[in-house]
Amino acid sequence: MISVSLLFFGIASLLVIGGGIGVVVARNIIHAALFLLVTMIGTAGVFLLALAEFLALVQILIYGGAVLIVILFALMLTRIEDFRQLGDNNQKPIAALISIFLFILITTSILMTDVSTSLISSVSLIDVGLTLFTDWAIPFEVASLVLLIALIGAIVLVREEEDKK
Repeated sequence: MISVSLLFFGIASLLVIGGGIGVVVARNIIHAALFLLVTMIGTAGVFLLALAEFLALVQILIYGGAVLIVILFALMLTRIEDFRQLGDNNQKPIAALISIFLFILITTSILMTDVSTSLISSVSLIDVGLTLFTDWAIPFEVASLVLLIALIGAIVLVREEEDKK
């Protein structure tokens, strides 16, 4: 009999692997972004299985929401003529060989490592929130400012090129 957690892990891993493959093979950039969202949802499912509810929530809100929206917003600001000039990449065989090598390396590392199977316990969200907003408040705000500056910079670059025409 398959346990519920094993079934949930199977579904989450299929979402991660299927979404990752979809990101790589999708020809349409919007479809690739949606496959990236599927991958992030599957990763949040894996975090839920590891009793990391806060990381699962962050995965959905920050990566699935904010980062994906920034990617789509940047695509809307980019001129389509720039993408039409790009051809197919001739480095696919090298990338495939490196990918296979890394897959074998990671798989053997996982199989050769002795993993302790002690019981895991959940950390309360109150403790995480207190730590985040006391010890990590400034780095969190700095990261948000860097993302905001990058977004404003992209808008300024696009606007300057349109003004020159």
